[in-house]
Amino acid sequence: MADPHPSNTRNSSARVRRWTGPALLSFGYRPLFLGAGLWAVLAMVLWLVELTGTRVLATHLDPIGWHAHEMLFGYLGAALAGFMLTAVPNWTGRLPILGWPLAVLTGLWAVGRAVMLVSALVPGPLVMALDLAFPLALLAMSLREVLAGRNWKNLPLLALFSLYILGNALFHLEGLNGGFPARGPGLRLGLSAALLLITLVGGRVIPSFTRNWLVKQGQEGRPAALGPFDLIVFAASVLVLLGWSVSPTQTALAPVMLLVGGGHLLRLLRWKGWLTRGEALLWVLHMGYLFVPLGFIAMGLSILDPVALPYAGALHLWMAGGIGVMTLAIMSRASLAHAGLPLHAGGRLTLVYHLIIGSVLLRLGGAYPGADGWANHLSALLWLAGFALFTVHYWPVWCAKPVPKRF
Repeated sequence: MADPHPSNTRNSSARVRRWTGPALLSFGYRPLFLGAGLWAVLAMVLWLVELTGTRVLATHLDPIGWHAHEMLFGYLGAALAGFMLTAVPNWTGRLPILGWPLAVLTGLWAVGRAVMLVSALVPGPLVMALDLAFPLALLAMSLREVLAGRNWKNLPLLALFSLYILGNALFHLEGLNGGFPARGPGLRLGLSAALLLITLVGGRVIPSFTRNWLVKQGQEGRPAALGPFDLIVFAASVLVLLGWSVSPTQTALAPVMLLVGGGHLLRLLRWKGWLTRGEALLWVLHMGYLFVPLGFIAMGLSILDPVALPYAGALHLWMAGGIGVMTLAIMSRASLAHAGLPLHAGGRLTLVYHLIIGSVLLRLGGAYPGADGWANHLSALLWLAGFALFTVHYWPVWCAKPVPKRF
């Protein structure tokens, strides 16, 4: 997308280049995308060990609750923060957060992950406060920048992020009260907010990046521009996801889920993703978005017949598919773009995408009795391999000295 504040963006780039401290702290995406990659690996290793029956987590949550929380609010929290700290300066034309303020913010995220590992040894309210400190600080910093830059059009994104934080708070409260938060409204609300963020941000960047690439390649065909249809699909998504957050087994939701899923599929088709098959850095964005409508359709079918399509399978199409693949796609592209590197996915990065997509499909199969053992373990191993390779591949990019960008 075109930068509405090119002169201010040049100033931001100059400030990044003047930073003389650790390169990792020269821009928000660097430490937080690194944290997301590392946590995607470590959290899955711990989850695999827990699946063997060996308790390694000193957490007040049940193992499934910890796994769900750390994927939705731990991994995604870091990925979202890296995106927001990179995008907000572009939205507002204000200077990026870097250096020691960025180190403190990243440290808050790390403290949240650590305290969730040993939450059984820490008073519950303190666990909740330490875990929520990071997203609340990020929200406050982002809101300050958006208001100072009078960037009103991006307030809905911060509203959705606030909803995401509320979901995390509810998750903690359910855990403190001895509930099963992985099946509770906190997880569903946090997930709903994440899906709406994907819907909103994806609707901006996917057709824009696709159009730019097609023009550069001299190909025919252009993605449909944002219009009334997109707004209708988004509004319907808000309503059905809020309803699902409150009452997930309500039969009346099923046909609406199916209808909204169809709307998202049609929206995706209008972006003509098949034309990008020659560039993995682009088609993975379309693939990540595809898991959003597939999740709607699967959840609708699960409400109607949970035996034919188990709830866990539908849920993972959203969580591992929509969130996992889309965040991977965004982190991949943003890291290359802001490091001044060519926007191209080579063979190693393409392999990463295939590994994570394969992990999602296996996890869907693992929701069925008989396949839940081997399929879930193989899914976890593919996830581990994909994110380990991703982190190793991008480590030099995140830790390298910033280079001048051309405008």
